[in-house]
Amino acid sequence: MSTLVMKFGGASLAAPESFNNVANIIKERKKKYFRIVVVISAMANMTNRLINLAKKVNKNPPRREMDMLISAGERISISLLAMALSEINVAAISFTGSQSGIITCENHSEGKIIDVRPWRLLPHLEKNDVVIVAGFQGVSLKKEITTLGRGGTDTSAVALAIALGAAKVEFYKDVEGIYSEDPKKNPNAEKFEKLSYKHAINIMEKGARVLHTRCVCLAEKNGIKLHVRSFNSFFDGQIGSVGSIIGKDAVRSNIACYEQ
Repeated sequence: MSTLVMKFGGASLAAPESFNNVANIIKERKKKYFRIVVVISAMANMTNRLINLAKKVNKNPPRREMDMLISAGERISISLLAMALSEINVAAISFTGSQSGIITCENHSEGKIIDVRPWRLLPHLEKNDVVIVAGFQGVSLKKEITTLGRGGTDTSAVALAIALGAAKVEFYKDVEGIYSEDPKKNPNAEKFEKLSYKHAINIMEKGARVLHTRCVCLAEKNGIKLHVRSFNSFFDGQIGSVGSIIGKDAVRSNIACYEQ
């Protein structure tokens, strides 16, 4: 049964009405995929606001308590998106990273994924609910809430795709795909429709911020196809909405490999 993982970042959740746009994109993808998992970030600037709030209370806050605080940003997003989907009659349910079975090492603020146990998600996927997961967070084997650091939400999406045997991960960005240079600075930059993992990693290491090398490396280890496309042009029918695909030579393994 086909499974799709979709990832939306803070840029796609800039305002309350943005959740309605994201919900409509998900509803459209439901026409093709029976099982959909959506991994989302905190709303734009939410994490920075929470960090600034913490530092007004304590200039050097404990890392454990920072994880407790900033993980709230994604929890706000998942519940609001479930509400937006309900508004358009799409059954959906939200889960935190820990509820989703994302198991990490014990390092607060820079957790690495060591396993994914998505048992709570499976019954809802089987009955065709959209499952919404808070990215950037998980739980350690000692039951402590952890956050995953840079590239954490993208990495959460890939890890869930591995665990659920998803066809691919779609990343919805504010650009049309992956370019040779920042298209906001150079309108003539070349857009790549297909890239190998190594080509994509090379571009990321040169400073491109479309995806983090961490998630691309995890996808390469497990043969997961990645598709970067624009949330702005999803409905316009233009060629630009095709985006960029990473992993044309992907070969799936029967053994899941995570970050540790």
